[in-house]
Amino acid sequence: MFRSPLKSEPAWKLPATFSPLIGREREVAEVCALLQRQNVRLLTLLGTGGIGKTRLSIQVAIILQEHFADGVCFIPLAPISDPNLVIPAIAQELVIQELGAPRLFEQVKVALQAKHALLVLDNFEQVTGAAPMLVELLVTCSALKILVTSRAVLRIQGEHEYPVPALKVPDLEQLPEIEVLSHNAAITLFTQRAQAARPDFQLTQANAHAIAEICARLDGLPLAIELAAARIKLLPPLALLARLEHRLHVLTSGARDLPARQQALENTITWSYDLLDVEEQRLFRRLSVFVGGCTLEAAEALAVGMDGGALSVLDGVASLLDKSLLLSVEQEEEEPRIRMLQTIREFGLERLHSHGEAEACQRAHALYYLEFIEKAEPQLKGAQQTIWLARLERDQENLRAALAWLIQEEEAELAMRYCGALGWFWHLRGHWSEGRRWLEATLGLPQAATPTVIQAKVLYSTGNLAYYQVDYTVARSLLEQSAALCRILDIKGELANTLGTLVMLLHRQGDLEAALPLLDECEVLCRTLGKTWEHTHVLRKLGLIAWGQGDLTKAELYALEGLSLARQRVDKFHIATTLAILYSITSRRGDLTRTATLAREALSIAQELGDKSMIATTLQNLGYLLALQRDLEQGMAMAQEGLSLFRGLGDKLYITVALHSLGYIATLQGNLSQAAAAFQEGMALSEEMGNATRIGLHLNGLAAVAAGEDHYQRAARLLGAAETRFDVNANLNPIERAEYERLVQRVRNQLGDHLFAAMWAEGRDMTPQQILTAPEQTQLPNLGKPSSSAYPDGLTAREVEILRLVAQGMSDAQAAEKLVISPRTINWHLTTIYSKIQVTSRSAATRYAIEHRLI
Repeated sequence: MFRSPLKSEPAWKLPATFSPLIGREREVAEVCALLQRQNVRLLTLLGTGGIGKTRLSIQVAIILQEHFADGVCFIPLAPISDPNLVIPAIAQELVIQELGAPRLFEQVKVALQAKHALLVLDNFEQVTGAAPMLVELLVTCSALKILVTSRAVLRIQGEHEYPVPALKVPDLEQLPEIEVLSHNAAITLFTQRAQAARPDFQLTQANAHAIAEICARLDGLPLAIELAAARIKLLPPLALLARLEHRLHVLTSGARDLPARQQALENTITWSYDLLDVEEQRLFRRLSVFVGGCTLEAAEALAVGMDGGALSVLDGVASLLDKSLLLSVEQEEEEPRIRMLQTIREFGLERLHSHGEAEACQRAHALYYLEFIEKAEPQLKGAQQTIWLARLERDQENLRAALAWLIQEEEAELAMRYCGALGWFWHLRGHWSEGRRWLEATLGLPQAATPTVIQAKVLYSTGNLAYYQVDYTVARSLLEQSAALCRILDIKGELANTLGTLVMLLHRQGDLEAALPLLDECEVLCRTLGKTWEHTHVLRKLGLIAWGQGDLTKAELYALEGLSLARQRVDKFHIATTLAILYSITSRRGDLTRTATLAREALSIAQELGDKSMIATTLQNLGYLLALQRDLEQGMAMAQEGLSLFRGLGDKLYITVALHSLGYIATLQGNLSQAAAAFQEGMALSEEMGNATRIGLHLNGLAAVAAGEDHYQRAARLLGAAETRFDVNANLNPIERAEYERLVQRVRNQLGDHLFAAMWAEGRDMTPQQILTAPEQTQLPNLGKPSSSAYPDGLTAREVEILRLVAQGMSDAQAAEKLVISPRTINWHLTTIYSKIQVTSRSAATRYAIEHRLI
């Protein structure tokens, strides 16, 4: 089996189990054996609801963890009904956050392509439209296997079926002795669940036959047995059996076109429902509207929204918990959540519709969650950020259901408010594609085009997500519409945010003429807002723009001001992202101690927020910093972890950054083959993206590898090729520049000035692939005079270009304008040039250029 040395093990978790699996030894062994067969890639566990497919799949997954080198991942699908949400659900459990332009499905395929792993997809029956995607995933990922639990066959290529049987029940005609009977799976399950409800309950000679008959009447279905056993607190076995005899008609009642086991389960739930009093039944029906469970607060709010709170929710929930129609899920430092098993929830929804309560209940549900997210929105911008992010994540399925209902009912105003409040959540959590779908659907509703403050906000949120997905044409249109509406309505805070993103977009598109006046307007708004979050958000964007223009001083001023405001608000997102800007600035200036401090603080905050992109960025940054400080072992571990996270995210740009760090550290460790592989992969990705700077940095890394292998001609060619693609002074920090100059000098010393100049010049005109495959020359060319590409005192072509402009009398600003770079970058170059040619003034530099015939 293959496992890439550049990937760390995923931190996937299986659901916790709190009781042993009873009576499934044969099924577990058979399913494990099937999944270990080479020709079985997709196995479906089939059976009716409540038969125990989920619990069986978890037990199989636990046993097979050691068999699958890259792990086993459990994906619960019960809360979703839209096939389009299957891939986001898989991505979430695989710890993949959508970033950039590629589709999320492509990122999932990339993450799993080389994995020897098992995915367990639970409750697939309501999303069978997504089944073809499983085939595509298996075709792409040759070492992947999938275990599905479903009530229906998927009917796709390569599927193997495994019908899950009911538990074995006793033969009532020949009932064994109690000692033997106690080992029967159905009896054991009933006894254990009954003891959970009533600790003094025991299987005895007196009740054994009644219990055996109960299990037989319930057809050995685990859920039905558990529901019945929970009633032992109220009804002894004989009385329970009498009710079963009277009400359930287990083997014959129910719709004729339903399987017998499903009829049994329906009847069992009906019986449980009929045992409730009128108020409990009403609460049970209403609670079925929640998807994936809810808090007690949500249940109480729903009751208030429906009838003013006449129903005693607290007592009612406690009763439903006792009767096993609800489950309680503990949450750290929060009230437990309550939820229904999926089959029970479906039953409740049917009753909700049959009683004519569905529309009113769904409206109350939607209004509660609208109030919930509007309460959450400001908290996402301050000290309670992490707490509220977690709360929103836990209620994702409810949020989706409520918004879907509002859109379906064409409640444009409410849906707009809903999307406006969720926009920042979608941004922070990386739910970019899903957020855009909701936002665009809402904007398409009748009445949604009415110019309002909330419409401007929704336009901004949609454009912002489109920008991060590199959909610049759509993003620009939406952001310009938002800005125009903000001006009409005089919404300064929203205008500042919109202009900040629009300026960044225009800057990326190279439309500086359009960007600069908006940048000035944005900065003025930023200063006059009086709202610290908006001020901080815009300052961060201004800092990024200044950084992109090469003006480190201005970028640092913005970043420090923004950091101060973010710390005042305890706004962890902006603290972490602003620290990242300062990290880049201090790294470029060579202040590694401060850089490491900033990176560690950013990592701590990112981990607290659960921001996977920021975690990956800071891990790789720290790994590279440790390498610069020669802590290679820890540096390699952090760089590999960062790379693994970036691969999961599908973030190509930062994959190249992490690969460069990995290659650099491997070079220092003397592992030149690993270094070459990392640099070449990084270079290929950089070429795919058309990022010349990153190509140059990887070429420079390959030059160091070539020198380490004593291939000095190749090293010189690579250095020549690198110089045409990246700027030594602008793109390297002082430590990196010193290492670069030592490498150049080492190669020059080995080859001699004339041969070094010739190889350097050749490299400038060759592709990277040509350089890497060209042999070392044994018969050297007639060198003649040194090539004009080899300059005195180690000057680079860029430095000579700047020196010529200075010698012609140009100021820093004039030279910067001519070369389309910042005056600050010109200043960096001149500092290095003066050091190399040992002068201290522009007049001396001019004289040097004339003497060396550079002009």
